Formats: sequence, structure tokens, C-alpha cells
Amino acid sequence: MGGRRAVRRVAPVVSDPIEVTAMAHDGRGIASLDGKRVFIQGALPGETVSFQVNRRTRDYDEAEVVDVLTPAPERVVPRCAAYARCGGCSLQHMDPAAQILAKQQVLLDNLRHIGQVSPERVLPPLTGPVWGYRRKARLGVRWVRAKDRVLVGFRERRSSFIAEAARCEVLDETVGGQLEPLAALIGGLSIADRLPQIEVAVTDTLTVLVLRVLDAPNAADLEALRAFGIAHQVQFWLQPKGPDSAAPIPGAWAPEHVLGYRLPQDVLEMRFRPHDFTQVNEAMNRAMVAQAMALLDPAPNHRLLDLFCGLGNFTLPMARRTREVVGVEGDADLVAQARSNAERHGLTHARFLMANLYDTAALDPAPWGADAFDGVLLDPPRSGAREVLAAVAATGARRVVYVSCHPATLARDAGDLVRLHGFQLEAAGVMDMFPHTGHVESVALFVREGGRGT
Repeated sequence: MGGRRAVRRVAPVVSDPIEVTAMAHDGRGIASLDGKRVFIQGALPGETVSFQVNRRTRDYDEAEVVDVLTPAPERVVPRCAAYARCGGCSLQHMDPAAQILAKQQVLLDNLRHIGQVSPERVLPPLTGPVWGYRRKARLGVRWVRAKDRVLVGFRERRSSFIAEAARCEVLDETVGGQLEPLAALIGGLSIADRLPQIEVAVTDTLTVLVLRVLDAPNAADLEALRAFGIAHQVQFWLQPKGPDSAAPIPGAWAPEHVLGYRLPQDVLEMRFRPHDFTQVNEAMNRAMVAQAMALLDPAPNHRLLDLFCGLGNFTLPMARRTREVVGVEGDADLVAQARSNAERHGLTHARFLMANLYDTAALDPAPWGADAFDGVLLDPPRSGAREVLAAVAATGARRVVYVSCHPATLARDAGDLVRLHGFQLEAAGVMDMFPHTGHVESVALFVREGGRGT
């Protein structure tokens, strides 16, 4: 059967109270019933809850809380009125300070169980704003005939429907506070049922809303968008095809403004386009970059390598501190953006290459050459960096800083770096990039003796 796990939906039945003993990596509570694990949305460790099962598999059940009989001390009242149904958040019922400590435990458990390693020291969690922090997002849009209106927002849990919400507490206020006016605007367009999503990009000076349009708007539509943009200080773009087709509407608000986030500690502005990958939480990104630089500990005479460099989020701060940096990225558009950002700041010693870092054949020989490096920074996507670890070890670098958005793949790669490539896991810690969600962002420092720069 191709190894696929059978899933059976069940009629909702409220089960007897059960004690929650742990938290899963996605924020759900874990309990045990008749020797089978039950993952319960909305439950916290230490609580006694009644629940109803929504799905059954051979190995576990999925459920949600019906009633909390014995609440945990960490339980709080969710701020968002739509929290019970919206899939944008999963942990608003837990105190933010407890959330990040739970995520730290998820990281340490993954390192121990998957990688079979433990850090010599645990870094203090990096924390920042917990409300209105989200500056990048993709919102769903749907004309709902039964309600005779458009809904804009995140999707409901376990559903393709859009959660009905007057506002979003985690989105930047320029968007999160305008969901209803935005929905009303779209509902009045001639293409209200031909506009499935909105890409959100916010900076200190500009809010861009990229409308994915399946049909072209008419003249009245464009005038309505222009008027809304001026009144609410947002810039509308239209995307008729792929991301490269996105462009501002004629007469858009603030045409002189550009998207860019700041790294003030390094006097840098990183410009980007709405669809480019950037961190959703700008305040946390600044803290993360500063921590990564401290862990990498570059010296003015060092050569550094930044893999999965994107548009240069770490590469340019590295270039501020050392004599030569090579950034490598598999996306040609991001490489072009990174080069442009470096050129605007006169960082001519930052060099950028395009390479598929998941193609081991393309890494032998490595595209960055045979010269040694003093330090390496890795910032891969969720799938991790396993394919490039041998090439990293071959650089001779003594220090490797690994920034991760998925603790399981970080743990797997940590095991490889320690057992196969002679590194020690010197430090690891988490950062609160996505408060109120189960996402665990982390950073780890690996060191080895005898490498370059010892």
C-alpha cells in the first residue's frame, strides 16, 4: 500500500477525562489511552481534559479539547476571538513565556532522541513581540455565497475554508486591523470570486498587498483599489500569473517607497520583493542575526561561507566583520537580490554564487572552490542541510553556526556533524520567531579542534 498510514474519520464523541502528559512539536497535548497516543489540540501538559477524537490511525488518534477540568498554570485566555477555529495560531491558550520554554524542550528532546547529542550549554531563549509581529503572510480569500460576502484571513484548522475573523492579532496592525474593510473592498470588485489569495509584505514605511487575480480587474476595480490604498496607506500589486508577474497597480499609493528591512546594528537595509523569502518577525530577525554573529565570532582576517544565503540576511553582516564572505543560494532571483544589496552598501568583498545545495554531485568539487574557510553559517529550509555537510566539513572551518526552522532535521544533521565530521555541539537554543504557533526556530553552534582558525 506504499507505506501510507490508514486514516479514519470518526463521528464526534466526547471521551472521558484524560490526563495530558506532554506536548508535541506542533503544540498539541499528548495523552495515552489504552496504550495508544492521543494528540489533543488545545490541551496543555498537566491538564485533565475531556476531548473528542476527529481522526484515528493505527498508531495514534487526533482530537481536540471539549472541556478543561483541571487547567495548567500556564493556561491563559486567547486574545483572538477567532482562535477556536482559525488555523493561523495553535498556542494562544498558553502563556507566551511558557510557550518558548516548551519549544526549548522540543529542541532538546529532538537533539537527544533523533541526533543522540546534547549541547554543552543551552542558550537563553531569544524573545520579542508576541502580538502584531507578523510582517509576511499569505492570506486566503473566498467569496462565500451562503454569507453573501468575502472572507479574508487564514484557513480554518483541518479545512480549506477561510476562518471568519474581524481582525488578526498576530499580523502587523496595518493588515491585521483591516481584515473587514479589506474583505468589503474585495467583495465590491467585479472579480470578487476570481481573487483567491493575498500576499502580505510589511516594512516600517510600506505595506504591500499582492492580489492574486485570475481575471483582470476593470477600470472601476482599479479606482476602488487606488482609493482604498490612499485611505489606508497600503500599496496594491496585481499578480495575474506566477510571482514574477506581480507589479504595482497604476497610480498605487507611495510609488516612491520600496520594500526593505533594517539591520541597524550593521547599518544595513535589505531590500526585497513581496514574494522573496524574508523572516516574518523583523524584531526577532535582528536578534537572531546578532546572536549568529556572536556565535560565529568572525575576525577581520577570516574567510566565511554562508550557505542557503537567500538575499544576504547573514552574508552582509558577516561582510561587515571580515575580509571575505561567499554566499551560496539555489534561487537565481535571490542571488541577484543579494548581489544588489551588497553593491548598494559597497560590500565588494561579499561574493555570491548560485548552486543547488541538495545535489551532492554538484558539490564535488564545491562551487566555492578548494580554499579553506574559517567559519560556515547554514540557514536551510525545513528539509535541513544533510547533503552539504560533507562539503562543509571539507572547508576546514572550526566553527559552524546552524540556523534552523525545523528541530527534527537540525537534530538529524547535528548527529552527522558530531559522529561523521568531528564536531562538538557546543551550544543550542531557541528563538520566538512565531509566537502562538508550534513552529520551533533554533540556532546551534558546532566547533572542532584542529580546524582552520584554531
